[in-house]
Amino acid sequence: MERKASLIISPKIAIVHDILPFRGGAERTLEAMLEVLPGARVFTLVYNRRRFTDSPIKSYSVQTSFVNRLPFAAQYYRNYLPILPWAVEQFDLSEFDIVISSSYAVAHGVLSRPDQLHLSITYSPLRQAWNHYHEFTRKNRKFNAVLSLPARAILHYLRLWDRAAADRVDHYIAISNWVAKMIWRYYRREAEVIYPPVDIHRFKPSADRGEFYLAVSRLVTHKRVALIKEAFTKLKYPLVIVGDGPEKRKIFSGKPENIQVIGWQSEENLRRLMGSAKAFVHAAEEDFGMVLVEAQASGCPVIAYGRGAAGEIVIPGKTGILYSESTVDGLVDAIERFEAGRSSFAVNELMENARRFERNLFKEKFSQTIEREWLHFSERNLIGVQGGRWGLNPQPSDPQSDALPVELRPPFTNN
Repeated sequence: MERKASLIISPKIAIVHDILPFRGGAERTLEAMLEVLPGARVFTLVYNRRRFTDSPIKSYSVQTSFVNRLPFAAQYYRNYLPILPWAVEQFDLSEFDIVISSSYAVAHGVLSRPDQLHLSITYSPLRQAWNHYHEFTRKNRKFNAVLSLPARAILHYLRLWDRAAADRVDHYIAISNWVAKMIWRYYRREAEVIYPPVDIHRFKPSADRGEFYLAVSRLVTHKRVALIKEAFTKLKYPLVIVGDGPEKRKIFSGKPENIQVIGWQSEENLRRLMGSAKAFVHAAEEDFGMVLVEAQASGCPVIAYGRGAAGEIVIPGKTGILYSESTVDGLVDAIERFEAGRSSFAVNELMENARRFERNLFKEKFSQTIEREWLHFSERNLIGVQGGRWGLNPQPSDPQSDALPVELRPPFTNN
């Protein structure tokens, strides 16, 4: 009778998310990850609990770092950027079999052992140190020339750390082809692309479209809402801006009557606005841009800056218009082209395009990737293991057998 060793593994999983300051796109992706991996433990550097009262994350016992206890960390976490690499390396993940970093800054730099699988779902390599370095340093030089030099020195150190930390990951998942290109450019690592989860079924078009344009964004510099304001000041078309942030005063300053800034809205109001707006306007370079998908799911054409991942989400001429120059004139030209051909955008095509980013597609692909990578990792690393923490069944192996048969329990069943 042939006897073979068999292996049954139910891995323990840790998810390390950079920071939980508010419920944005990365945090909604984390929520979907936890639906796939309900037994995972969650680690983060800073956790603003009061911003997650309506999120499934609130039911998890989230472990934070020492940064969470520093003064005003929940609000001014960006000021602690120089020490975040050190902080993320303090997480002790030795009890886990799989580590998943959910990273747009430093989470991928967690320390793991050779017998732990490390997957990283990456929203962007550290923006200030890489892709937005020159924009960031220009802004700081204008603000304070004296502090500019040490800021650039810190970012140089962060690039060195980030490049070294990139090699700690076994497999990269990028949220767009644009991010995959950045991962290759900065880390020289290939990445699998899985688009983030969008709850498209929450959105639907209104029976009657309004005559106003809509912009939804945090009012921060890199979202370039001020550029949108300037374009509509010039065009005089009605614009509604939904959002809040440090640039609110700048947006309000000299705001003409055709522009309304109404702050953050409830999900119900936001769906109503998207469902009835003439078009959705976006000026930022996005690593993905869930809001672009949500607009199309609402039957609302998109006018967006074409650099970044917008070209993966918007089909020019069918679901929106992309413009190539990040200037007021570039946006004005795009809006005028939209006005000239607005009847060519069919609601059914907009909604059909949005279905490519449906939440369940992310969950399916994410779970398949974890199972595939865990199986390959186990086969590479566990052949020849004779017991111990991996739970090898106490059966003598067949010396004639070429491979150790592995029976894996899906990671998403662990508790």
